[in-house]
Amino acid sequence: MNKSKPFRMRVSGRNACFTRPEMKVERVSYDVMTPSAARGILEAILWKPAIKWNVLQIDVLNPIKWESVRRNEVGKKAIKPSAAAMRGDAVEPLGMFIEKERQQRAGLFLRDVAYVIHAEFELTNRAAEGDTVTKFTEMFIRRASNGQCFHRPYFGCREFPVDFEFIPRDTDSPPPFDLTKDLGWMLYDLDYSGSEPMPMFFHARLENGALDLRKVEVRS
Repeated sequence: MNKSKPFRMRVSGRNACFTRPEMKVERVSYDVMTPSAARGILEAILWKPAIKWNVLQIDVLNPIKWESVRRNEVGKKAIKPSAAAMRGDAVEPLGMFIEKERQQRAGLFLRDVAYVIHAEFELTNRAAEGDTVTKFTEMFIRRASNGQCFHRPYFGCREFPVDFEFIPRDTDSPPPFDLTKDLGWMLYDLDYSGSEPMPMFFHARLENGALDLRKVEVRS
């Protein structure tokens, strides 16, 4: 057996932004959490080269609410340190003056979000001889139950932290919000098999508050 049994995690937060890639300037969120965002939360709790997370289903627990915000962002990245910059010979200064690079942008974010993530992991070809499904299952349950993580998981943007809670197998899952809706094309994940990451999309549909990802058709 190289796959774990499914796990369930309840995740919630004040705001979320699962940015639509077709929006070039303003940040506009999808209606619900994307599979790649759910995977990122799981990897924040437990990531090892020996395992790969597969998100099976996302349950939406709260009604979909929106919040429009205008905020300041910077228009470029700070210059990376180099030998010339350290010597003071760089053409441009190493620092960045925020007042000169500030840009005001609007964002359409989700508000008061809560989900249940159903997921499993499988062993990869990088698993060592002593790596087993049981070993990583116990490790994940222990870390998730104790609130441990490599870094604080977030809903799309680091400014939107996630509160997470492990749901034991002998405990009922919170009921999803009763909503059936066609969500259109949604980002599934990034394909790293080529020289550059390529986005993959799928046709998403909520059925009684559940986004089933087991049999989706993914397109590049």
